[in-house]
Parts: sequence; C-alpha cells; structure tokens
Amino acid sequence: MGLREIQTGVFGDPANTGVVSRETSVPLPAATEAPAATEAPAAKKPGKGKNVLETMDDSSPLGRELASEAKRREKLSGKELPKPSSTRIMTISNQKGGVGKTTTTVNIAAALATAGLQVLVIDIDPQGNASTALNIDHHADVDSIYDVLIDDVPLGDVVARCPDVPNLICAPATIHLAGAEIELVSLVAREQRLRRAIDVYARERESKGEPRLDFVFIDCPPSLGLLTVNAFVAAQEVLIPIQCEYYALEGLSQLLKNIEMIQKHLNADLVVSTILLTMYDGRTNLAAQVAAEVREHFPQQVLKAVVPRSVRISEAPSYQQTVMTYDPSSSGALSYQEAAAEIASRS
Repeated sequence: MGLREIQTGVFGDPANTGVVSRETSVPLPAATEAPAATEAPAAKKPGKGKNVLETMDDSSPLGRELASEAKRREKLSGKELPKPSSTRIMTISNQKGGVGKTTTTVNIAAALATAGLQVLVIDIDPQGNASTALNIDHHADVDSIYDVLIDDVPLGDVVARCPDVPNLICAPATIHLAGAEIELVSLVAREQRLRRAIDVYARERESKGEPRLDFVFIDCPPSLGLLTVNAFVAAQEVLIPIQCEYYALEGLSQLLKNIEMIQKHLNADLVVSTILLTMYDGRTNLAAQVAAEVREHFPQQVLKAVVPRSVRISEAPSYQQTVMTYDPSSSGALSYQEAAAEIASRS
C-alpha cells in the first residue's frame, strides 16, 4: 500500500492524533486575549484549592494539549520500571541522517537511568554527538571506543559517568573513529570486536560486585560500515527511529535488507524489536500518513509513544544535556519518558 492510498489525517493510534510540541505550536488568535480592564470579567476567578488545569477552558488547542499532558504525566508518576531478566543490548540505527538517532539514544538512556536502571551508552559515531549530549569528554587525547575496537583496551577503562544522570555511563567517541573503518579491515574477527569487549566488561563488573547493566545502547553512524556492523553483531535488538516524512520510508526498506544480511551471516539472534516515530507534527497530513503507513506494516514494533518536534529537544545538546535534565517538564521529555517506559515493559 502506498502513501497516496492512505486517507489523509489517519493515524494508527487515536491517542496520538494532534501530537505536537507546544514550543512549536502556532500562537493563539487575538480573540483569545484577556478582555480589557473596563470590560466585565467573562468568567469567574478560579476557586480556592482548585488546580489551574481544572479551571482551564479545554476548548482551546493549548488548553486541550495541557490537559492531555497532565493526564499523561499522572499516568507515569510513581511508575516503577521493571528490570530485564538479563542485559538488553540495543543498537539504534537508521541509514538516513537527521532522524533523531543520537537524540533518541541519549534521552531514552537518561529516562531509564533516572528511573533507577543501570544503563551504558556506547558512542560509535565519529561525530561524538552522544558523548556531547551526556557531557562526557571526547577530545582526541581521551581514551575512547576507538581504543577498545583497535587496540583491545578494556571497555571498563574508557567508560565515564554522566555527571547529570545517576546510573548512566558512556563509552565516548573521538575523531579517531573516522579512520577506524579502514583499520578494522585487517584485524582478526573484525565484526566481533565490540561484542567481545561488552562481554568482558560484563564479567569484570560481576567480579567486582558492581550491579549488572540493565540496558546497553549503541549509537551508530548513518552508514553501513564496519562500525555499524560491529554494533549489529553485538546487539540482540535494533531500535529504529523514523522521522515522519516521506524519505524516511525509502531509507527504512534498505535498512531492513541490511539487517536481514546480518541475521543470515553474523548474528542470527538480532531482531528489529522497536520503532519510534520522531519529529511528529500533528498539524500536517503527511506526518499522519507516514505514521499510519509504518504502524500498518509494523504493528508490534512501533511504540505508542510519539516524539513531537520540540525546541527544547533541539536546545538541550548545546548545554551538554539531554532534554530529561535540561527541561524535564517539556513535552519532548514527557514523550521520551513514555517511550522508555514502553521499552522497559517489553522486557
């Protein structure tokens, strides 16, 4: 079924219809402004003891959105996320750039770690954006995942703690990774090196009496080179962020073919377990059409949570933070909390 055959405005999950960050919403029309001081008040003042949301007129778009967010937050408040029975290793990948791979990696990792789970982020993208967002040093003189892959340095020697989020550690990427694709070609077991490093690190933690890792997230570059192949071989699950635009669907089919090749030849246990819709704008028909298309073809994998376009999500990395710490009350942070809770519940 093609995009044109889908009715405009259709969205697989009615609860997500109209999802858009209030930071990007259009301003309210002038008619909704408060009346002049000389006019009689149009409504009673909120009564004592009443919540502002209880007295808000939900007939306006902003009112409806705030009321919806309040219900979603109430659903999440106090919810304890289950620990998986064994460490879940997830590769976040999409060959199309700019779909929110790194943003999804760091924010879901931060949400799970904030909930008390032990989380490791492995940054194998030479740009090092995940390391930046987690406020981890990744200049050229720092030991990084490059040293682990090329020089067999133990993973435990390069991981660093995220200063803003407890229970979250990161193996940073440096610019040296840009040449790692060529250097890996001549090495023994070149596709297995990351997998072995993670296994050794897990045994080291156990021998030292440190808590077991609950989640390992591997942030990939937007290409299918040896770095991405290492990530696929090391993982059991693939998480695919999909931008709600037409080009995203074209890139998805090629990505699935590549994953199928990895399954046949290198890692038979690899599965596409999770798909997350990102940059969703409920004001456009195209976003709804793309979302409906993806949900139709992958009903079990697509999360109910949808990440809207959000100014706060875009701003957070410039302060070396995730949106979870930069603005925990934003709609973007709420969406990633919901996504993290869904992923944890699937363990």
